[in-house]
Amino acid sequence: MKGELSTKMPSNQSKPPKTQDELKREAAQAAVSLIESGMVVGLGHGTTALHAIHYLGQRMQTGELRNIRAIPCSRQAEDAARDLGIQLTDFREAPLIDITIDGADEVDADFNVIKGGGGALLREKVVAQNTRREVIVVDESKLSPRLGTHWAVPIETLPFACHPVTRYLENLGGNVTQRNKPAGKPFYSEQGNYILDSNFGPITDPYHLAAALSTRAGIFDHGLFLGLVHDVVVASQTGVRFLHRPC
Repeated sequence: MKGELSTKMPSNQSKPPKTQDELKREAAQAAVSLIESGMVVGLGHGTTALHAIHYLGQRMQTGELRNIRAIPCSRQAEDAARDLGIQLTDFREAPLIDITIDGADEVDADFNVIKGGGGALLREKVVAQNTRREVIVVDESKLSPRLGTHWAVPIETLPFACHPVTRYLENLGGNVTQRNKPAGKPFYSEQGNYILDSNFGPITDPYHLAAALSTRAGIFDHGLFLGLVHDVVVASQTGVRFLHRPC
């Protein structure tokens, strides 16, 4: 992967393979090491981001970090931060975030990612666009040669516009599925909208697709995060790697 710097730990063949959750924890803990006292921190959404929030809270409780303020990407992140005593703020008080730690569903070699599997993509993108350093934390299964190879693109849409937006996505070549809860009722995003998971297959030109999605009325946002990520922290069975996007 481009811009790769590695910090690998020696493997121990006698130990059983680490679970995906263990890998997420390792990557999250490594990412939190990038946070310094006095920073404004963006708190991502999802299981990996929750691990990062937990480790951030630990470092604050021990006094290793001080004067941290945080802007959460979701109610889940907000609740976790409150439980750990992390001071929350907003963009009125902190117009620019120093560092955001978040997860992703798929990461390509150019540091572009697909996000939105947890349904908080709109707030996550607002936070990412107002962050000096966006750090994505994943296990190695999320790395991909091309976005769309393993993951559909989440599209956040106004419920009223669900059917015409579905037709539009199909005309763009997408295989569209409205996201539902296990009971069959519609899944609502963090902002109360529908999510349409649109499988385009491996995406040759994600910027062209993003532009086509951004011009359509009824689409609030999409899960293509392009040119926003500065670092990717990847955990694997052999250790943790810090990948830095070339300047």
